[in-house]
This record gives sequence, structure tokens and C-alpha cells, in this order.
Amino acid sequence: MKKSIIAITALISMIATSVFAGPAHDGPAKNGYYKQKVVYHVNNIHSATGAFRNIKNHLNALGDKNVEIIVVTHSSGAFALVDGAMGKKSKKTGKVYNFTDTIAALANRGVKFEICANTIRGKKINKNLINENAEIIPSGVAEIAFLQQKGYYYIKP
Repeated sequence: MKKSIIAITALISMIATSVFAGPAHDGPAKNGYYKQKVVYHVNNIHSATGAFRNIKNHLNALGDKNVEIIVVTHSSGAFALVDGAMGKKSKKTGKVYNFTDTIAALANRGVKFEICANTIRGKKINKNLINENAEIIPSGVAEIAFLQQKGYYYIKP
């Protein structure tokens, strides 16, 4: 009988933990959303343009003060945080996408940018060319896992 009670108590505990675990929200934001903490994972330079557009839309939807966004870059995605790097040419305007201006605009709205030190070494990125809004972190993938442990939602554009 004792074993049954212990087993049932453990099962109830596991169910409660799985139901209530996960990132908490800090109340309402705007447009019916809750405040959020989000990590955007950018590991490909070709997806960076779309990722930055997603981030702008995310901020617009929730309001700048209602969302905390951290962009973690590594692999070829890290080049989006290297000054002078350019994205794809816009089919609409014919202009080449300028990451520097977009990063500055998003940083002014509170977005944090991080670049992987392993990638900097491995791809021989000149540290003097890293965007002033970027923070160097030891490992991009470890940082993403760490942020998820801290309750950040993961988005991979």
C-alpha cells in the first residue's frame, strides 16, 4: 500500500511539473500577447535578412518594452554581425541588404546581439570588424541552450 501511495504521489508530481514547467510570462503585452523572452538562432548568413525582419515584426507586435530578444549567431550567420557584410540583393528595390543599419535600428529597440568566439577563431573573423552592438560569447550553441534553461523561447528563422 505504501509503495502505491509513493508511486501515485510521484506520478502526480511529474504531471504537475510537466504541466506547469516552462517559460513563464510576466503579464499582458499588447495585441493579446504576453510579455516574452526569446532567443533567435542565426547560423546562416542567408537567413539573417529574414531573421532580422522577423525580429522587427516581433517587436512591432508586442511592443519594445514587452519582449526581450537576444540574437545568437555562429557559423556563417556570424558574418551578419561583421561590419561591411552585406546580405542578398532585394528583388523589389535592387538594393543590397545592409546588416549594419538594421542591427543598429534593432539594438536601439533593445535587441541584444551575440557572436560565437569559436566561430570568430574558426572563420578568422577580424575582431575589429565586429559590429559595436555585438557581444562576444564563448559558444553560440551553449549560449542557446543556456538561454532556454533560463526560460527563453527558441526561434529558428
